[in-house]
Amino acid sequence: MKMNWGNKLVLVFIGFALLMGTLVYKAVNTNFELVSKDYYKEELRYQEKIDGKQNASAISKISINQNADYVLIQYPKELQGQPLKGEVYFYCPTNSKLDYRTAVQTDANGVQQISKKDVANTRFVVKINWASGDKAYYMEENLAVE
Repeated sequence: MKMNWGNKLVLVFIGFALLMGTLVYKAVNTNFELVSKDYYKEELRYQEKIDGKQNASAISKISINQNADYVLIQYPKELQGQPLKGEVYFYCPTNSKLDYRTAVQTDANGVQQISKKDVANTRFVVKINWASGDKAYYMEENLAVE
């Protein structure tokens, strides 16, 4: 069967319409998550993060390790024995449903244990915001929970 140029043109238009319909369908069903729901509030508090990072750089670094059951956060030795308050935020850039927040709670050695049952096995940016006395500290570190 031989097709004339009119039939070929109709097939090209049908193919183009199907392609455009597919692209519109994918665009409508794509999930766009913002970096944060409170983006503008966080932006206004950014100076506090900068000050906290400077304070944290003046003392020894927090180390984050993991064993089979826990994510272990070792707070600086300079703050050992002092009461710490603040928040540990496991931020998952790819899925906000996997985010996890918990309060800073250390043992006598300055170690905080977070059960892996509470945290998904994925990549996180661990954001720790803590204070000792009147001094605030802040740090971020990438972590792949396995």
